[in-house]
Amino acid sequence: MSEPVGSFVLVLHGHIPYVLGHGTWPHGSQMLYEAAADTYIPLLWVIEELAWEGIPANITISLSPVTIEQLADERFKEWFANYLNDKIYWAGENEGEFNSWGNGHLAYLAHRWRERYEALRESFVDRYGRDIVGQYRLWQDRGHIEVMTCAATHGYLPLLREDASIALQIQQAVATYERHFQRRPRAFWLPEGAYRPRCDWAPPPFVSGAEPPYFRPGLEEFLASNGFDYFVVDTHLLGGGAPEPVHIDFEQTLGKQWGRIRKIHEPQPYSGEKSPYCTYFVGHYYEDHPPVAVFIRDPQTGVKVWSSEHGYPGDAAYLEFHKKHEPGDLRYWRVSGADRDLGGKEHYVPEWADEAVRAHAGNFLWTVKETLRSNQFASGQQPVLCAPFDAELFGHWWFEGPRFLVSALRWMHQDPEIEVVTGSQYLAHNPPQAAVTLPEGSWGAGGGHWVWLNDDTRWCWERIYDAELDLRDLVQNHGSGHDDTMRRFIQQALRELLILEASDWEFLITTWGARDYAQARVQCHHTDSKRVTELARRYARGEWLSDEDWAYLGALAERDRIFSDLDPQWYQ
Repeated sequence: MSEPVGSFVLVLHGHIPYVLGHGTWPHGSQMLYEAAADTYIPLLWVIEELAWEGIPANITISLSPVTIEQLADERFKEWFANYLNDKIYWAGENEGEFNSWGNGHLAYLAHRWRERYEALRESFVDRYGRDIVGQYRLWQDRGHIEVMTCAATHGYLPLLREDASIALQIQQAVATYERHFQRRPRAFWLPEGAYRPRCDWAPPPFVSGAEPPYFRPGLEEFLASNGFDYFVVDTHLLGGGAPEPVHIDFEQTLGKQWGRIRKIHEPQPYSGEKSPYCTYFVGHYYEDHPPVAVFIRDPQTGVKVWSSEHGYPGDAAYLEFHKKHEPGDLRYWRVSGADRDLGGKEHYVPEWADEAVRAHAGNFLWTVKETLRSNQFASGQQPVLCAPFDAELFGHWWFEGPRFLVSALRWMHQDPEIEVVTGSQYLAHNPPQAAVTLPEGSWGAGGGHWVWLNDDTRWCWERIYDAELDLRDLVQNHGSGHDDTMRRFIQQALRELLILEASDWEFLITTWGARDYAQARVQCHHTDSKRVTELARRYARGEWLSDEDWAYLGALAERDRIFSDLDPQWYQ
């Protein structure tokens, strides 16, 4: 029997910013409904289908805390069921419309849409009891997946001004994970793959003027203090210092599978190479804290999936995302070719898409195996190929993506030369042999911060920094509050700050994905954070608050009701 040539770790990151109560269409809660219907439930179907065949999917799935909180919100559970009912209705209307045209093929596609949304409703309402998060907890408890966490609201951590903001984003993430999954998280997804090492840091001068730099711990130090084992970065961040061999003292520390690592002081050549196909401990100062490991994104599989020219989702047979039929917003066309505008798209043929799925899944299997085979290490360490993607690519942007995953994972599990494992499973048997420093950067365009910090988004950071300093002053002076009411004020002000810090707003502004909506959200949460902070100060001074003030706080708490366990101490 063939020996494995290496391990494969698939990481899917699911995240939708806080949209409940902030509009519906074209931007707002519709974003969450589409992600749930197109991706989050279909991914559960992938796990269920493989489990029925006796195969643990072993997918590492990242669900951001703000996404989890929205999926668990009673408003979502009601509104999403209504969304599915609307889709079923319009699919039936489309079927009748197409039959009246005498177009049997389009009527057949509309019938398929109706069956699909009926299946989604049956899963969500009847089988899952409207509890999507509970299903992910179930499959993690059964050992079929690993669920990672992420910063609470997907804050862009390297650019946040206050260490307290980073601590709040991470500690709230841990608390939310423990509340929903009844265990501590072991892995952390850095929002936008954005990392910053230990350094002397100052806010960008073109945002807040010239300021003297001050010491900032590396992000791995925040993760270490909260018991995380590993995170993932983009390939180009491996361009830091040379690997340094280390010795591991195996202990149990904060739930980690190793305790401390230390430098090997005796002269010793390191036979390994700096490669994206092994893991590393992170930082120059790893002896100061429990170590944290890093997986590096594989560029080969990334090109196969993401490339606009060579990526699988661009195949002519696949469902076209951008062209929809009114009424109902259902899709009946295929990509047809890169040279076709929307008017030239041809009708979708499901059987052709099925053939493309099988071909691409086979090619993906071959790519993974050959990449691992080509990156063996003289030390005998088993190489690992880590393939991280946005979860919403599979199903939402690429309709056939979940079917692709079923085929690819099934064939990989059946191939004796590949071990499909979660991140924690790989590290349990293959701990890093070296530590490496990483430079600052992200997986955005150019590898730096430009997508999130540029002339069009500078004003966003001015408001984030203003709110951070305001909250710092409030919490330093009043702690968690002298009574329950003061605590409510402080908690709500911090909720507004967390939502304001979401990296989504700058991304949508820069890419023009939903610029007006994102700009309005930044203004909204900055204003609300400042107003609640001022109301808290007035309340602490014993000043009279009007009925309008109290109604405002109540309405805000109802609209933005995430993180019920938020602890103001985390911002100290």
